[in-house]
Amino acid sequence: MNLWKNNYPIILSCAKGLAPFTRLELERMSYPILEEKENYVVTKGGMRDVMRLNLQLRTAQRVLAPLLRTDCFNQRELYDCVYSINWEDLLDADGYFTVHSTVHNATIRDTRLPSLVTKDAIADRMRTYCGGARPDSGNSYDGASVYVYWEDRTVIVYLDTTGEPLSRRGYRKLPGAAPLQETLAAGCILASGWDGNTPFLSPMCGSGTPAIEAALFALNRAPGSFKSHFAFQSVKGYTRIIPGEKCANPRRRFGASPEDIWKDIVKEARAAERKTPMPRILATDIDPEAIETAQLNAIAAGVVEQIEFKICDFAATEVPPPPGVCFLNPAYGERLGAGDDLPALYTRVGDFFKQHCTGYTGCVLTGNAELAHKVGLRSKKRVQFFNGPIECRMFVYDLYKGCEAETPDEPMDRINPLPEELPQDRSENFAC
Repeated sequence: MNLWKNNYPIILSCAKGLAPFTRLELERMSYPILEEKENYVVTKGGMRDVMRLNLQLRTAQRVLAPLLRTDCFNQRELYDCVYSINWEDLLDADGYFTVHSTVHNATIRDTRLPSLVTKDAIADRMRTYCGGARPDSGNSYDGASVYVYWEDRTVIVYLDTTGEPLSRRGYRKLPGAAPLQETLAAGCILASGWDGNTPFLSPMCGSGTPAIEAALFALNRAPGSFKSHFAFQSVKGYTRIIPGEKCANPRRRFGASPEDIWKDIVKEARAAERKTPMPRILATDIDPEAIETAQLNAIAAGVVEQIEFKICDFAATEVPPPPGVCFLNPAYGERLGAGDDLPALYTRVGDFFKQHCTGYTGCVLTGNAELAHKVGLRSKKRVQFFNGPIECRMFVYDLYKGCEAETPDEPMDRINPLPEELPQDRSENFAC
């Protein structure tokens, strides 16, 4: 496969529960959907698409290009499979690469070994075809990246065009206590239906991730613009002129390099950022240290002027005139909060919604369905997410005057099930 000339399947990996929103992003960008599973979506494209997706996607983790899919029964066969790939066409002999893998194979006791076998096979192949030279390798994401997925007897080798996962935007300098991952916060915003033109409230803001992601969304700022390096920038040929390719630089009369095209894509993304006035985005927390952390992260993201921060109890958060979205991620007993105090907290969340947020869409992300019941409102939908290994639901409420409470004896899992939820087989069967 020639990464710079051909079209090929592109796999967008994501955390469990986020695939419907990665699909939504792709559809909004007019990409075809070839396949969708619980933790990946497959589309098709070429060089420009790989670059654009790495720059623009808010809910995906990696942009993967499949190189080989085959049967593999042991580590010796893995070595042979990897060795058969034309790495000399993909990697520079004086460059650097890293390998990461996901392994579900009963014959492998140490899941680190497949990555080491893959590194050895790539290095040996490069020595053979590059006159004894080979690139360095390690665990950092400073160069090219290879990803291996091994499920039972099927192995898939990908060129990972992302490197460090897209969820690590680069702006969160201080994580705070039990922070939401950036991609999860972006998924929650998309699931809320917020269009970026009405107020967005983030009480209990913690390290500020939901408010920051909301500001980036409203600004139409590319989330990948914070990253200094993508793995595709270390693929062989990145700086080489491709005859027939065009870029916006009129001086390039005889073709453009992928590097030129990447600069054009970044420039276009910056030009497409919002020029009209922003909606109000409010982030509050009762903890002064949390607000300080959130402000520092917002400074790093370049959106501190778009967010209003205030130290206060969540129930004292100012609520601008509706419509708007109010998103809360209260403690649910897994990592933060004393269990005995949590039922009363969720009851207060419901009171805040009913008394102050009429006309808004209320959203509560929690890993405890019993606590969610204490909100005392009938949800219009609930969306399944995973906060790390913790299975969660985001309960979405239409907050109109006199909105109904949930019937106490009605089972939680039968109230307004979200039809777009996918079956959860909990595998990571990336396709090619």
